[in-house]
Amino acid sequence: MGKLTDRLRVKDDESPWSPAEITEVRGILVEEIDNHREEVRLAEEELDHLLRDSGDGAGDDQADAGSMTAERVHEIALANNARASLDQAEHALEQLDAGTYGICENCGNPIGKLRLQARPRATLCMSCQAKQDRH
Repeated sequence: MGKLTDRLRVKDDESPWSPAEITEVRGILVEEIDNHREEVRLAEEELDHLLRDSGDGAGDDQADAGSMTAERVHEIALANNARASLDQAEHALEQLDAGTYGICENCGNPIGKLRLQARPRATLCMSCQAKQDRH
């Protein structure tokens, strides 16, 4: 199967991944996973707290009820964003371990080391990302 450094594809004008570069990217992804897990935990804890307290609002005026609803919506969005980022980081780490890291999931071309070093969770090359952003 070969060494991981030999299996990871790069653009034609890039040098192969070095063990140090792979270690650095892996460390960033592991740190992101840990951080996002904590963000999800905190957001879900806050949402649980808001939902528990929402039953105590008998007699609250409409402004209080609206404020409580806005807070819940905000916490749900935070939890969803943290979950999505966690999923992306875990997926990238799985790809790294499988030797498929750095391949655009849309066109199959290399994403590029510079892009991945700047954004280790990237799953699309710049061209495919730009197309997706336009839609």
